[in-house]
Amino acid sequence: MTDFIGVKIALLTNADRLLVIQRDNKSGLQFAGLWDFPGGGREDKETPLECVTRELKEELSIQLSQSEIIWNKHYPTDNPSLVAYFMVSRVTDDQIKGIRFGDEGRGWKLMTIEEFLQANDVVQPLKIRLQDYLATSRN
Repeated sequence: MTDFIGVKIALLTNADRLLVIQRDNKSGLQFAGLWDFPGGGREDKETPLECVTRELKEELSIQLSQSEIIWNKHYPTDNPSLVAYFMVSRVTDDQIKGIRFGDEGRGWKLMTIEEFLQANDVVQPLKIRLQDYLATSRN
């Protein structure tokens, strides 16, 4: 199995809106200031699920279980020995109401799928990953 570098997750509300986080606008930070999906880099020997659940707890105080992941796929990175995972899950209104934003990023908001796909100020590679999910979920 190829090793992985990290995980991003698209969180969809019941109204098919996406929860996005605005990245910090720090010099040298990749995709600085852009809207991004929650998630991040792997720590130690975490599994993809452990990585994404830790990141969600740190960034948004959202608890997630494996059964709540409705789609996942890994994608190549610049390093041929590493992949990055992309996952999709549904979040409830109660989970949204319970968000306590962590100390990474400038804020969060809900965005329609169409807004995300048309926006220029989002992490562009995530558009392709979201479209992959949408193509399989509509079949």
